[in-house]
Amino acid sequence: MTSAHPWRTVAFVAFTLACVAAAFLLPAMPQPVAYHDFVDDRTLWGIPNFKNVTSNLAFVLAGVAGFAVIARRPSAFVRPAERWPYYVFFAGVALTGFGSAYYHLDPNNETLFWDRLPMTFAFAGLVAAQIEERMAPRVGIALLPVLLVIGAASVIHWLVTERAGVGNVLPYAILQGYTMAVVLLLAFTHPSRYTRGSDIYWVFAAYLAAKVTETLDVQIWEWTAGLVSGHTLKHFFAALAGIIICFTLLRRHLHAAEAVA
Repeated sequence: MTSAHPWRTVAFVAFTLACVAAAFLLPAMPQPVAYHDFVDDRTLWGIPNFKNVTSNLAFVLAGVAGFAVIARRPSAFVRPAERWPYYVFFAGVALTGFGSAYYHLDPNNETLFWDRLPMTFAFAGLVAAQIEERMAPRVGIALLPVLLVIGAASVIHWLVTERAGVGNVLPYAILQGYTMAVVLLLAFTHPSRYTRGSDIYWVFAAYLAAKVTETLDVQIWEWTAGLVSGHTLKHFFAALAGIIICFTLLRRHLHAAEAVA
């Protein structure tokens, strides 16, 4: 197991508890209605919102590639059980492709649920994998089902509250922010047992690019004279995060010191 100073573990636990407290204590935040208004709503070959729908193929390809890499490189894992967080991550990525495509055919809160639910699978797998590789192998694997339940609960809570007229998307938003923040925190404070641990920074960069392009949906559409919208680019950048993890698994091996230990 990767050693760590106590303060590093304390920082991780404190940040996690702070996020849980925020999810329960902060005022409810409904899903903005304008969220469903995307600039590129063109229909092509009978498919509404064509580019926002079809660009989700990138998620499916990234997810399938991940399963292929796991099957091809069993040596990327010390123990077979360590594959499970990555199975969950890549399943979440692939299912996001289908869920997001379904959502973009008819954007509304009901269809958005099927976009967000598999994303929580990917979040759970990624966090569990980082805990397993940087803190404690058994803890990361044991936390995987807990993280899956918490993620699904955040999305179910959002939809139920929206249907009741008191929408609260905040727990889901905090979960998403927590995922990337805790991945960065673990990368800073806990060295990976495997080589190529710094690749996680490229995963974060791809995620950040996805959030930026999502925010600049209209502006990118205008800058490219209608060639592509920011939201379509978001799909490609988010899928790129999965491809980066594929590359990491293809190239990594256990650090020599860990192998000796």
